[in-house]
Amino acid sequence: MTDQGISKTERSQSHEEKDEDEELFEHHRFVADKGQEVIRIDKFLLDRVPNSSRNKIQNAAKNGTVLVNGIPVKQNYKVKPEDEISMVLPYPVRTIELIPQDIPLDIHYEDDTLIVVNKPANMVVHPGYGNYSGTLVNALVYHFDQLPIKPGDYYGRPGLVHRLDKHTTGLMVVAKTEYALTHLAKQFFNRTTERKYNALVWGDVEADSGRIEGNLGRSPKNRKLMTVFPEGDEGKHAVTNYTVLKRFGYVTLVECRLETGRTHQIRAHMKHIGHPLFNDLEYGGNKVLKGTTFSKYKQFVENNFLLLEGQALHAKTLGFEHPKKKEFMQFDSELPENFKQLLDRWETYLGGRPKT
Repeated sequence: MTDQGISKTERSQSHEEKDEDEELFEHHRFVADKGQEVIRIDKFLLDRVPNSSRNKIQNAAKNGTVLVNGIPVKQNYKVKPEDEISMVLPYPVRTIELIPQDIPLDIHYEDDTLIVVNKPANMVVHPGYGNYSGTLVNALVYHFDQLPIKPGDYYGRPGLVHRLDKHTTGLMVVAKTEYALTHLAKQFFNRTTERKYNALVWGDVEADSGRIEGNLGRSPKNRKLMTVFPEGDEGKHAVTNYTVLKRFGYVTLVECRLETGRTHQIRAHMKHIGHPLFNDLEYGGNKVLKGTTFSKYKQFVENNFLLLEGQALHAKTLGFEHPKKKEFMQFDSELPENFKQLLDRWETYLGGRPKT
């Protein structure tokens, strides 16, 4: 099928496949006139996109973020009359002023292209309604302001390509150049990154490993939560693979490997199979779901809830291809101390059983 032959319905479906963690946002849109002369798309956009350069536009095209009729094109594409042209980027159009704040960062790796940080619990990733300060982005803006700026650097607006929930801890990669931003975003969108999480879930998970496949979408009862649509008639395709790491009888430590990056994916998928995350405030894991009726046990569980800000979920491993070096890089992080303490308490109280 040619660029011109793609239908508006197909274009819409193409955009709907993107999720919050993989989403590309439309920043510019143009429709070529009926009398448009046939010219290269980089030249066409150079005359229309403010504060741009031919190099920036060509980099965007190389990374698949210049679309014609909903399809990515290269920088030498020839614009034709009535082409619908858009530039999409992996972050929304900026509407909130980013205030630098001197908030400590746990940096695992940094070079002139990107930075890998270990996000703590109780930290929102970026400013938004109700959270205009104290976010990871506020800390990154301050950090970038302290660095020497070279031509082409993207300091001032950290390049988020994925996110973690407020109470989820662990590794995130942030771009420091426009090229890195689009290159990394493409990897997340194409699902070529490696992401492994450790989660403590309620119940004794029956199988040692498994695959959860079920469309995820907003719950019709509560739009803040995600729910599984097993028939696949609603929501977006989502796949989580899990492996049991240790059994504690009433709770289980599992490793989750993401094939897709949907909002609340692990939390919603594990609840769907009957194993909500321990102390998940939104998905029902913050009450005693398994165990005895003895008051001593109930008090033990409630004391464990107090160790955590929210769900027991940690983004432990992150792997991706470095945009500049073209090498696959993998990073691993230790569980937070309170997560370790939580596991130690369960070990002491019930005794862990080795995986069979």
